[in-house]
Amino acid sequence: MTREELIGLISADAKFMNERDEIAEYIGMLKAGEGLSETTIRDGYNRFKAEKNAKELADIAVKHQLATAALQTFVDGILDRMIFDGEQLGDLMAPLDLGWKARTQAELSLMEDCVPYLIKRAGGRDISGLSAYEQ
Repeated sequence: MTREELIGLISADAKFMNERDEIAEYIGMLKAGEGLSETTIRDGYNRFKAEKNAKELADIAVKHQLATAALQTFVDGILDRMIFDGEQLGDLMAPLDLGWKARTQAELSLMEDCVPYLIKRAGGRDISGLSAYEQ
């Protein structure tokens, strides 16, 4: 099967429709001529997605001067409950020790980067309370 056929086959599945670009990126990384089972491809793709998500979150943490683990906990809390909690955002920003005006700006800037990430990770499910930060 060619790479294009494999991408088409996988992305034809409704649950992967929004992941076509990521699937294509992963398939492009596979070695040509290497016989891989469906399980190997699926596991590799899941690992690829997890690594890509972790890097994206780490980049957001660095940009906003936050500990990656703290930001991961914040995001996991939102995705576990599918509810955005403003208090948790305040707790996340507390170590930066900013005044109220600078803190508000920092929170808005962080959420500008986090909202698309959260929406992508939610996989089409609605996150209650997040709409206040959507543009």
